[in-house]
Amino acid sequence: MNRYSWWKYLIIAVALFIGLIYTLPNFFGEAPAVQLSSGKATVKLNAEAVAKVESALKDGGVTADFVEFDGSSVRARFKDTDTQLKAKDLLIKAFNPDATDPHYIVALNLLSRSPSWLRALHAQPMYLGLDLRGGVHFLMQVDMKAALTQKLESLSGDMRTLLRDKDIRHSGIRRDGQQVIVRFRDEAGRKAARPVLNDGLLDLVWSDGTDESGDLTLVGKLTPKSERAIQDQAIKQNITTLHNRINELGVAEPVIQQQGADRVVVQLPGVQDTAKAKDIIGRTATLEVRMVDDSTEAQAALSGAGAVPFGDERYLERGGLPVIVKRQVILTGDNLTDAQAGFDENHEAAVHLTLDARGARIFRDITRENVGKRMAILLFEKGKGEVVTAPVIRGEIGGGRVQISGRMSTEEANDTALLLRAGSLAAPMEIIEERTVGPSLGAENIAQGFNSLIYGFAAITVFMIFYYMLFGVFSTIALSVNLLLLVAVLSMLQATLTLPGIAAIALTLGMAIDSNVLINERVREELRNGSAPQSAIAAGYEHAWATILDSNVTTLIAGLSLLAFGSGPVKGFAVVHCLGILTSMFSAVFFSRGLVNLWYGRQKKLKSVSIGQVWKAQQ
Repeated sequence: MNRYSWWKYLIIAVALFIGLIYTLPNFFGEAPAVQLSSGKATVKLNAEAVAKVESALKDGGVTADFVEFDGSSVRARFKDTDTQLKAKDLLIKAFNPDATDPHYIVALNLLSRSPSWLRALHAQPMYLGLDLRGGVHFLMQVDMKAALTQKLESLSGDMRTLLRDKDIRHSGIRRDGQQVIVRFRDEAGRKAARPVLNDGLLDLVWSDGTDESGDLTLVGKLTPKSERAIQDQAIKQNITTLHNRINELGVAEPVIQQQGADRVVVQLPGVQDTAKAKDIIGRTATLEVRMVDDSTEAQAALSGAGAVPFGDERYLERGGLPVIVKRQVILTGDNLTDAQAGFDENHEAAVHLTLDARGARIFRDITRENVGKRMAILLFEKGKGEVVTAPVIRGEIGGGRVQISGRMSTEEANDTALLLRAGSLAAPMEIIEERTVGPSLGAENIAQGFNSLIYGFAAITVFMIFYYMLFGVFSTIALSVNLLLLVAVLSMLQATLTLPGIAAIALTLGMAIDSNVLINERVREELRNGSAPQSAIAAGYEHAWATILDSNVTTLIAGLSLLAFGSGPVKGFAVVHCLGILTSMFSAVFFSRGLVNLWYGRQKKLKSVSIGQVWKAQQ
């Protein structure tokens, strides 16, 4: 009776060991650091950058505690902030020689002072929330003008299709600012085109005009209602895309909301990796498909013998070769439904794109009419475009499945597919305000919050030991284990601890000690009824278990409801609360009984137990 098998003690030992390992990083604090990450999706860091960082720091006379590559960025930790600032300047000079076109992000950061052996075990401290430690605050401006321009470019392609289908001849279609101009040689053509454009393009309102050369024109402008709809859709799609990208950061409880007509507020509580946050959030990657201009004028522009033809633009391929592409956009990322990395028929890395119905139809028509010509796929990032690939069209491509390949590594294919799959922005965005939010309650209140936990824990310890004697010691140790495991689990999950989270910890400790009080009172009750000490211990734990289980399950259901339907601080409270219930059931019942069994279980002739005064009713 009252003996645990060896495997149960093994479970306890393993839980304590893991709990201790993953709790330890929270006691070491943080040190100033500098983080180097890629500033563009097409520029990737690898392990070789560590040597370059070390060389730059060594040349500048700066010594780092360590320099490490974490898979996507290089981080260097320093002993003080003066060294940190000096190192930042050195790395900016080494990696971004052209300040107007930075390829890398160099940002200040904080890294745990945990020893290397703990970091090797991926033991990291838990984050503190926006209200405790602060976080990153971004205010982003959406370029609505670019959204309208992109829409007009797309409508220009639809105009050509509509007029061609009706066999109506025109002298050209061009965009001029926020309007589209269709030129005609005679009044008959304009008169025939007007009802076709009116019926086919409801977003535009048309008016007659005449251009500089005297040709008759139809001038199309977006209606106010369409402009508002395009802008609303752009900001909604951007917010959705930001959600997808922030998921890559693993941020708990991010705040992403619209502010005004064209701004978005992003708050990332507990995030100190500002370099990575800016890298992922700041990506304004959009995909465009355009035709390459292989005319004589374009070839002359490529060789430097002439200017870029009107209606064309000059971009660079990834290999550095210039390409002259037409300004008319055939397709955009809006028509993209999926992007997967893979290999082409030559076993070279490729990205396989799937288009929606509209995109598939347009792509089929374009490839059918331009066999033998080149088509460029451009990736725009932070306002600058780059030709990902410009393959020759060998035949009609139907079915909405497109493949991008050529001069691309497997890693680049994976990165490009991930970026496109995460969702392109409907309009470019720019970070116009960036700041670190300080703790709302201040450092003094934070200290008071943690002190209240410590003093409360000490008061509980004194009471339990005074009232339940040795069983009170067992209960206090179980309570300590509960706190240890809860902090370890939160650290393993890299959860963000907020003030509501601290409240949930306090509530968890109260519930955990309540379970121990229930167990101790049941043991006392058995002793009061005349049971032998060993029998009283066994019966006390068994009878208390059912009550503790019922109580915790109902509380867990309430916590899960908060987790499912709550948001922000409520959700943070629910996460800690639910985890605390699980750890308290382990510590208050399984662990504490293991201690009691270890102490009393092997005593065959146990005459009494140290559980305080057992009051018996007068006979």
